Amino acid sequence: MSQACPCGSGRDLAHCCGPFLSGAQSPPTAEALMRSRYSAYTRGDIDYLARTLAPESLGDFDRASAQAWAAQAAWLGLEIQSTQAGGPADREGVVAFVATYRQSGETIAHREVSQFRRDEDGAWKFVRGDVSVSRAAPKTGRNDPCPCGSGKKFKKCCGAAA
Repeated sequence: MSQACPCGSGRDLAHCCGPFLSGAQSPPTAEALMRSRYSAYTRGDIDYLARTLAPESLGDFDRASAQAWAAQAAWLGLEIQSTQAGGPADREGVVAFVATYRQSGETIAHREVSQFRRDEDGAWKFVRGDVSVSRAAPKTGRNDPCPCGSGKKFKKCCGAAA
């Protein structure tokens, strides 16, 4: 029985990120590496995450924190927003993505613009990422204080127009 790849490609794991995670193949593009790193988080494969780091990024890698995040998050999906270079013939690439997950009852959108580079053997490596995180705002109940700060109940203030 086939298992859908967590990266959201629509393909099964065995024909998508699986060969990369097992080490049978190397990702051919920066985006393929990004997708496989997301899949590694969903599977708690911290060794793969470490193996796919550029040498200068290894010092900042906190294995225990990565393991905790991978284990505590309920991974909901990956959306690739854009790629710049990072193709089979390129040496560098940039991938912008949003990884959505639930943790401690909150839905969190992890937005990142990641930089990748090929190493001397031609394998893609993660160099660094610029991150922003947004949390879904909790729903305001009718009788809750209005989030605008008026001091009125939501139903008598901003909720009256809804």
